[in-house]
Amino acid sequence: MWRTPKYTGPERRKRKRWRPRPFRVLLCLLAIVFIGYAIAIVSVIKEESTLVLEAGRTFPPDRPAFFYEQIEIPRPDGLRQFAWLMPIGRDAPWIVFLHGNASTIASPVSLAHYRALRDAGLNVAAPEYRGFGGLNGKPSEASLRADVRAAYDYLRSAQGASPHRIVVYGWSLGSALAIDLAAQVETGGLVLEGAPASQARMTQRRYPLFPMSLVMRNRFESIDNIGAVRAPMLFLHSPEDDVVPIAQGRLLFAAAPGPKTFVELRGGHLNVADADAAKLTDAVRSFLQQNGVIPAARGDARTRLP
Repeated sequence: MWRTPKYTGPERRKRKRWRPRPFRVLLCLLAIVFIGYAIAIVSVIKEESTLVLEAGRTFPPDRPAFFYEQIEIPRPDGLRQFAWLMPIGRDAPWIVFLHGNASTIASPVSLAHYRALRDAGLNVAAPEYRGFGGLNGKPSEASLRADVRAAYDYLRSAQGASPHRIVVYGWSLGSALAIDLAAQVETGGLVLEGAPASQARMTQRRYPLFPMSLVMRNRFESIDNIGAVRAPMLFLHSPEDDVVPIAQGRLLFAAAPGPKTFVELRGGHLNVADADAAKLTDAVRSFLQQNGVIPAARGDARTRLP
């Protein structure tokens, strides 16, 4: 029986056509995603000072409406650092205001605090941090700690302030620096506003897709350090705070040794010193009177400078 011969022409494929296998395609896609994710994590680690600390912002043009003086803080390491001094009277105690993340000593939120603290009867000192406010340097947890210590030492040496007449006030990220300073030096009191128990946890909340709590080098773990503070403490926090939830402040308060006081204020994270300025001023003044920093009998008596 006659059969048609098998076709063997040049267009006949000698090998099977390659077709992508689904499993191999999936592995390739996963590898690409993993590599991209790893690159993103490395970038976050490399740029932590910008993404987490948010340093390097332009120094705002706003200035206090009252008398202030910009001074250079002498440092043993020779680095430049400046601060604003806002005195109200020669006999008034000093309060060191430590600003938060993504701000400077000239930010509106800082200026609002200066007004409230002066009204409480305090000379105000506001040091700038390395990498902030136009200062050179790359900020880190260690460098910021050194900066606030330099400001405290300046008040002790150049201004002749005794330790129990120096109060440390930390707002937001500045609260972690305030806790660290108060754990190392003698101070008349510690005021913490909008304070997170752990900056690492807060950053993890901000960047949920990255393992920030594992890779962060600047962790600012206030809850681990507050037990070493022996000064009386005042906690200020707004229930409306959606940046640092009040639960964080209460967690930190629970870990703090006494004596301590917790006061709720209005205004969220940024506007307490404007929205609830009178209550903030009264809370700070009462706290300092109770702890002997300001004599209760003449808590409002102060000799104003010209």
